[in-house]
Amino acid sequence: MGKTPDPSPDADSGPCTVRRWRMVAHATAVAACVTILGVAACRGSEEPIIPAPEPLDPALVTEGKDIFRFDTFGDEQYWTDTLRMHEVIQSAVTPVAALGVGLKVDVDALPAAVRSALAAGQVDLDSPQTTLALIELDAVLGIKGEVRTDMTGRKTLARVGITCALCHSTVDNSFARGIGRRIDGAPNVDLNPGAIVALSPAVPAATKAVLNGWGPGKYDPRINMDGLNTPLVLPPAYGLNGVARETFTAEGPVSYWNAYVAVTQMHGRGSFSDPRLNINVTQTPDMVTPKLAALRAYQLSLEPPPPPVGSFDAQAAARGRTLFAGAAGCASCHAGARFTDVNDGVLHAPGETGMDPRYAARTTQKRYRTTPLRGLWQHAPYFHDGSAATLADVVAHYDRTRNLRLTDAQKRDLVEYLKTL
Repeated sequence: MGKTPDPSPDADSGPCTVRRWRMVAHATAVAACVTILGVAACRGSEEPIIPAPEPLDPALVTEGKDIFRFDTFGDEQYWTDTLRMHEVIQSAVTPVAALGVGLKVDVDALPAAVRSALAAGQVDLDSPQTTLALIELDAVLGIKGEVRTDMTGRKTLARVGITCALCHSTVDNSFARGIGRRIDGAPNVDLNPGAIVALSPAVPAATKAVLNGWGPGKYDPRINMDGLNTPLVLPPAYGLNGVARETFTAEGPVSYWNAYVAVTQMHGRGSFSDPRLNINVTQTPDMVTPKLAALRAYQLSLEPPPPPVGSFDAQAAARGRTLFAGAAGCASCHAGARFTDVNDGVLHAPGETGMDPRYAARTTQKRYRTTPLRGLWQHAPYFHDGSAATLADVVAHYDRTRNLRLTDAQKRDLVEYLKTL
């Protein structure tokens, strides 16, 4: 697993071979930051449990912010040289198409004249040239490109790569849908990674069918490891300070997963090793490992967004909080200030909570972590696979699988409380 597989399909293999599936994950690294929550390569032993939020170095946080938003770790080698996405973008991806697959535009990166022209309807949103202009301004979240302009004013995209912000930042839609101020750490639940990468001319037809089946806000970060396909929802990257394990199956802390994703999914130039997964990738120069500490600091600095004013019933939420801590039994697992028992070293078999076991079975842990509850109003759908479309669905699931026998009124109260978290 230390070498990048040949992206060409094996002429003697069917579409479901591991060789073909390895291509899928490398191709789908667009969601590389899918679980970009993680501390350096696995060393075969567990990191100590984090008992409380740790103090952060402001200088390191500032450095990490720039890495999170703009650093590709050298992954242009894959997105440009292998997938040829620069060709696709400059020939066919208009702003309308880009917004349609969930890409976001940072309004603060736009000059005042451009904002005014957009508001007046004077910008051609059906031209790939406009997309290149936005990329040149670093205005498209998670996309970093080298744009060149010839003597006639026509732009071309020479190189393109992706950053953490592609999947783990969104905008507040304050200017228009898909255009607004950045919200770092919030999962881009509108992003359709599969549909984006399926545009690549390097991706075989059978692979495109798989990618197009994922839908918005989902990505499978292990498909190149085992040839299976159980995509996950893009999780939030905020509210992590004081949480011991930051992924759905608690493989490791923040920088573990950052390194895994940056090297094996984004295809940045770096090194990552995890003997449990039989992965040992070494690349020089290593453009990933030296940046992990700063990236981690910035991620740990990100706080969950507060619920919008008027978005919940305060009296019902107060009743729901009592239920959460008492009769409903939620706090037995969603414990403490971080609403998770993973800090106590606890993981749960899928059957305990009625979860689909297929993804857990593909991991080293075979179990799921209790997800910390933060910013729930912002990132539906819920559960690792997005199988609960709403918070009401979440409550109904646990009422059924845990035999809670809640009344309809109690269920509504619990939902109102969850909206506050």
